[in-house]
Amino acid sequence: MPADATAPLWAPSAARAEASTLRRFADVASHLHDLDDFRYEAVHRWSVDHPDEFWSTVWHFTGVVGDAGERVVDPAPDLWRARYFPDARLNFAENLLRRHDDTPALLFAREDGARRTLTWVELHALVARVQRALRAAGVTAGDRVAAWMPNGPEVYALMLAAAGLGAVFSSCSPDFGTRGVLDRFGQIEPVVLVAVDGYHYDGRVFDCLERLREITADLPTVRAVVVHGYVDAAPDLAGVPGAVAWDEWLGDEPAGAVELVPLPFDHPLYVLYSSGTTGLPKCIVHRAGGILLKHLVEHRLHCDVQPGDRVFYFTTTGWMMWNWLASGLASEATLVLYDGIPTADGGRVLWDLADELGITLFGTSAKFLDACRQLGLRPVDTHHLGTVRTITSTGSPLVPEGFEYVYDAIKRDVHLASISGGTDLCGCLVAGDPTGPVWAGEIQRPGLGMAIDVLDDAGNGLPPGEAGELVCTAPFPSMPLGFWDDPGDARYRAAYFERFPGIWHQGDFARWTEHGGVVIQGRSDATLNPGGVRIGTAEIYRQVEAIDVVVESLVIGQHWQDDVRVVLFVVLRAGSVLTEELVVEIRRRIRQGASPRHVPARVIAVTDLPRTRSGKLTELAVRDVVEGRPVKNAEALANPEALDQFRDLEELQS
Repeated sequence: MPADATAPLWAPSAARAEASTLRRFADVASHLHDLDDFRYEAVHRWSVDHPDEFWSTVWHFTGVVGDAGERVVDPAPDLWRARYFPDARLNFAENLLRRHDDTPALLFAREDGARRTLTWVELHALVARVQRALRAAGVTAGDRVAAWMPNGPEVYALMLAAAGLGAVFSSCSPDFGTRGVLDRFGQIEPVVLVAVDGYHYDGRVFDCLERLREITADLPTVRAVVVHGYVDAAPDLAGVPGAVAWDEWLGDEPAGAVELVPLPFDHPLYVLYSSGTTGLPKCIVHRAGGILLKHLVEHRLHCDVQPGDRVFYFTTTGWMMWNWLASGLASEATLVLYDGIPTADGGRVLWDLADELGITLFGTSAKFLDACRQLGLRPVDTHHLGTVRTITSTGSPLVPEGFEYVYDAIKRDVHLASISGGTDLCGCLVAGDPTGPVWAGEIQRPGLGMAIDVLDDAGNGLPPGEAGELVCTAPFPSMPLGFWDDPGDARYRAAYFERFPGIWHQGDFARWTEHGGVVIQGRSDATLNPGGVRIGTAEIYRQVEAIDVVVESLVIGQHWQDDVRVVLFVVLRAGSVLTEELVVEIRRRIRQGASPRHVPARVIAVTDLPRTRSGKLTELAVRDVVEGRPVKNAEALANPEALDQFRDLEELQS
């Protein structure tokens, strides 16, 4: 049912807002720094105007394990060279392993019904055994440890073991093909590679061993190839020269204590990768202290994660939300892991898990919520969801109808936090506010400690309602250390700091709202320019995907007769046909709901749309195909074959 645009969809009760971690943090800040206004706007302004006070308070309030040192911020003329806690010493893994008891640390569920629980004590023991094996392989601080693994307990233990020793961790999900893995791991030269024999997805079992043989042949720096029997408890490794089974690699000796080496705040922790659809993926190096502090702020203050909570995010190890989820351990929360298709059991599987395992934070994507809506699911009628306090959504903009669906069909008293950031910062630029109202279609607030603005092409700040470039005008702790193998930071500076010199440019097209929130209208490089006027793709998707027979859509700008025309591709429900009447209805909806400039010149039905392995539609790859340009890295796509139907379309020749 449509929402009243003059009223928020939800607001916390006074008692809930007062009991939130964010409100307790503001109370501490008021005592330490004379902050006398607990409203989010005031806390955010203080966090940006006084970053030394804010981040120091975060360190002590969240109980970071380590020595903070004397200095909080070491400024620099170039924003990307600024440093936080330059004298600090800490260990990322130590902060995630601060509990050591018999309560669950990891709750694992697989699509085929497999279940597993690891307590904190058991997790410590597994990490210690993995560390012993890594040490035997000669791993030392700075070495790269790579995982080609699904979202199961072993990959968390491997990451924590590597981080404890100061090694750099990097992961890809097992659905990545040979070229996709080599394009990533081949750049960073790992010394240890841990993989699985196969994985489950959509009722099928997929083998990994043949691809693993090809991958290891092209990774000459790897000294140890380890295979976890994920599908077969005793996989046949004869076809992978030098490979050893996980259990054999760990050995039978009892585990000792986890080794936790004190390291600088800026010690490299992760290498994450850009999607790679416009060339080789960028290898983004993230610092341990920056990731820890940023995620503590997002989990505890923005999402109100508390010790003992059960935090879930549907993700693979190839998406930054896996790293975000892993940091939930630092808040002493139990992580709920799922591996498989999210729409199993008619779309019920994740909602079933929420009830079965008592999930408190349910993290998902806008696409999943839309898929539930398309399936006609109403968890509010079929599930209890009594423990779910927060639902987070990211990956693509959540349209107002998606917000309304959550409150109508999933749960009425829940904090829906639409969030947006990126692999680039492994965190959020704009996020949720558990103490404030939720308005349809809006991300509630700029992130704490983030000096967010929306600029026009000339670099001027824009008022609410006017769309422009989303930027951050001041440094923040989780800025990347840089890109791998990037002398002089040339590619790093070009990626984020050249569009607006000295300012972090995220590459999102956005606008402020009158409520102080933000609406993301699409990626800047995918914005449309008909008649020289920039418009966001999200505005078109909102109108088109409200039409019942449209399952999904993708829009591009095609160069045509010295201008750009809007081309819309639609995937229709089975049995539906793109009639002239439907095209007229699509154009009418877009004209009335967006503007005449948004109306597509061509509407074309296709059977599938290309997407990255994290599930994001890739407008740029389709645009390249339509314009006759090669797609530089189709291996980055989960379904590159979908691109074939966009080649040489007759409808686009006139």
